[in-house]
Amino acid sequence: MTGSSGSPGGAGGGADPALDALLDRAVWHALTGPQAHLARRCGRAVAYQPDVAAFGALPPDPEPDDWRDAAALVGPGGVLVLTGDVPPLPADWSVVTDIPGVQLVADDDGPVVTAADPEAVRLGPDDVEEMTDLVRRTEPGPFLPRTVEMGTYLGVRRSGRLVAMAGERLHPATGGRGATEISAVCTDAAWRGQGLGRRLVLAVAHGVRERGEVPFLHAAAANTGAVRLYEHLGFRLRRTTRFAVLTPPQAVQTHDGL
Repeated sequence: MTGSSGSPGGAGGGADPALDALLDRAVWHALTGPQAHLARRCGRAVAYQPDVAAFGALPPDPEPDDWRDAAALVGPGGVLVLTGDVPPLPADWSVVTDIPGVQLVADDDGPVVTAADPEAVRLGPDDVEEMTDLVRRTEPGPFLPRTVEMGTYLGVRRSGRLVAMAGERLHPATGGRGATEISAVCTDAAWRGQGLGRRLVLAVAHGVRERGEVPFLHAAAANTGAVRLYEHLGFRLRRTTRFAVLTPPQAVQTHDGL
């Protein structure tokens, strides 16, 4: 199986080669960069700690030893979630799910007008139970017990109840160039149509730009409503991508320290 790197304007789709290289391997540059403290490693295979996120990454053109290390890293019955360009799999690995996706970016000189939101409140570990409940009801994507540690999460409360949120997930950086993914964008069904999701996306993006970084997003290609919203806000469709959920062979070599 191979990943798709086709997009409007080519694999990178922009005029910033450093940003293109960063975003094409966002998980790798996050786990080997600013989010290394949230990583687990085996050889050259790397993944988030299992209660943080399911994403993992391999070096470019992985060798058989890299796949063996990845299998030891996730263990029998575990999964490795790759996004971006997915290399050909060894014969003993299996594809559980392969979801077409898109990656969008707010260019430095692009039309996305970010702004802080006076109603948005910072969410943290004490809010995880409520955040998890909102995710369960709205299904924006995976949200695990320690996902909140990946970055800043903002929410809107009405009558004391959390009704909308958005936050930061992947945080790749290399060579002085940094970017942050906006994720977990969701609004309670009873409060939709009031622009809360739009406001929170722009508020999170505002904080990203305040750090001198580039905001970006992922979405399932089939989620056309979300893609239209992000494009309406000025995010540029940068490339197509994939979300591939992989399982290793059931008999793997264990490594010390895992």
